[in-house]
Amino acid sequence: MPAADALPDGGHGPAVRPETLLLALFGDHVLDRGIAVSTGGVLAVLGRLGVGEHATRATLSRMSRRGLLRTVRRGRQAFLGLTEHGTAVLRDGQRKLDGDVVDRHWDGRWTLLSFSVPESRRADRHALRTRLGWFGFGLLRSGLWVSTSATDISPALAELDLLDHAEVFRAEPFMWTDPARIAREAWDLPEIAAGYEEFLQRWTGDDGGGPDELAQRTLLGAEWLLLIRRDPVLPPALLPEAWPGVRAAALFRTLRHQWARPAGKLAAELLQSIVEE
Repeated sequence: MPAADALPDGGHGPAVRPETLLLALFGDHVLDRGIAVSTGGVLAVLGRLGVGEHATRATLSRMSRRGLLRTVRRGRQAFLGLTEHGTAVLRDGQRKLDGDVVDRHWDGRWTLLSFSVPESRRADRHALRTRLGWFGFGLLRSGLWVSTSATDISPALAELDLLDHAEVFRAEPFMWTDPARIAREAWDLPEIAAGYEEFLQRWTGDDGGGPDELAQRTLLGAEWLLLIRRDPVLPPALLPEAWPGVRAAALFRTLRHQWARPAGKLAAELLQSIVEE
């Protein structure tokens, strides 16, 4: 999405794109409810966050073309519902939102993934790298990705028709190989930590800049999605001491719970909904 579509932040916090706000909004108020919500209501909610109608409509159109949303007509009114693909994407995001930022059950083994994709399939190669990052993989060496998680990534590879182009192993470090060094090389831990510190500064003792609890909770969720997208969720043994992600996650959960009821009430007023058939 062009940078021009980013949410103005007034000098505070990250610039959050409308699509991330919409994902947070639909994850909170549409996912697994069997409903579609009015386009006008969605425009109204994002308007409260400073996103203009043109930017919101353009983003909704892109999300529809990508198979995330579908339009439901009731007379002259248009409602927006999640497609099967959109539901799967949001459920995956919800697992990230509800999950921890530290893996406290690591068995000491690593997942190693190597792949070779033909130059003619450059777009698929880029898509795979993006998905590997989402699943917690980091690039250790050219062509070698590593993760401390044993998450099954075969569905992502199969969706891109790349199963035959990749090999996956589970292994332990041997001899002089230092797991902490691997983590430092595969991920930019100082940058991830800085993101959590900024989140703590922005949301501690602040309303986050939103005009109401619905706007605040939506923006909170969107900013958290941006943070956890970069976090591989490593075990404590591989992280610096006093990892700020732990404090940031606690703050995120506190505020998210605090604003849940008033945000839900306001969403029910703004987001006119219909039951999908």
